[in-house]
Amino acid sequence: MVKMKRKFKPESEESASESELSSEMDSDAELQQAFAKGLLKPGLNVVEDASVKRQKIYNKERLNEKLESLILKMPWVERMDLVTDKAPMAPEMAVQIEREEQKRENLFKGNHKIPYVAPEVDPVLNDFKREIEFQRQAQGAVIEGMNRLHELGIETRRPDDYFAEMAKTDEHMQKVRKFLVAKQEGQAKSERVRQLREQRKMAKILQKQTNEKRAAEKKKMLDEVKAFRKGKLKNLDFLNDDTEPSSSQHKPMKKKQLSKGKPKVSAKRVARDAKFGFGGKKRGSKRNTQESHLGINKKTMKKGGKPQRPGKTKRAQQKNRSKNKGSR
Repeated sequence: MVKMKRKFKPESEESASESELSSEMDSDAELQQAFAKGLLKPGLNVVEDASVKRQKIYNKERLNEKLESLILKMPWVERMDLVTDKAPMAPEMAVQIEREEQKRENLFKGNHKIPYVAPEVDPVLNDFKREIEFQRQAQGAVIEGMNRLHELGIETRRPDDYFAEMAKTDEHMQKVRKFLVAKQEGQAKSERVRQLREQRKMAKILQKQTNEKRAAEKKKMLDEVKAFRKGKLKNLDFLNDDTEPSSSQHKPMKKKQLSKGKPKVSAKRVARDAKFGFGGKKRGSKRNTQESHLGINKKTMKKGGKPQRPGKTKRAQQKNRSKNKGSR
């Protein structure tokens, strides 16, 4: 028994053969369907003989007639067609071409990795030269066309007082203007509303911050007052806040106060403060002690020498009394 060795084909060849096989199967299936429907009839497919050459037809007269029918028989001003030569090359264009050629040549010389390309077949230079040729051709056509228009007496410059007719009517432009004005007013209105909304938002934020600050200051002052009542603080400097000065700070000082500095505290006030205390612990401060019972620490107030002058009202009363006594 002879064993046959199977030759494996590359994946590309296998895929190509599979595609050809599937296309042949599709064409066979289409032919079978057409034959079943009765669409295939004898004489539809004709095999051409390769030996028989097709006769070439060249009817010059008919072609010229067709060309004449295609040509527009109108004046040249309506057609504006020109067949002209290229305009002479400007010196700056020649210099620019030379610079481009030198630039490409230096590029090939400086980099050996790029294969050298001759200037005649260089696609970059060819594209640049082709653009210049287009420009020269258009320039020549413009020069020739301007000369012809001047010969025909047609002006090529628009007068200063020329006003062309609008493509759209005035009514349509008024509608467009109204639409644009309404759109602009709507945008301005929405912008104002947005700004007012932002201002209200900022005002609420500032009001909230102010309320929080006031609440914090009030809480701090109440805590300090509680601490002072408990004896933890010995002075009331926290009441004279710089942020909220009292009305007494704004009052102008008298001349005596300005000259002497701090106002003098009376001895009576000092004695009361020493006896009853000035803040701090008050419980049990009025109880008698051994020293107070014996009168050791008892301080007597010194009586002043000359009595003070009575007030104006009191002096008037005394004067009236003396008059009444004299009349009796």
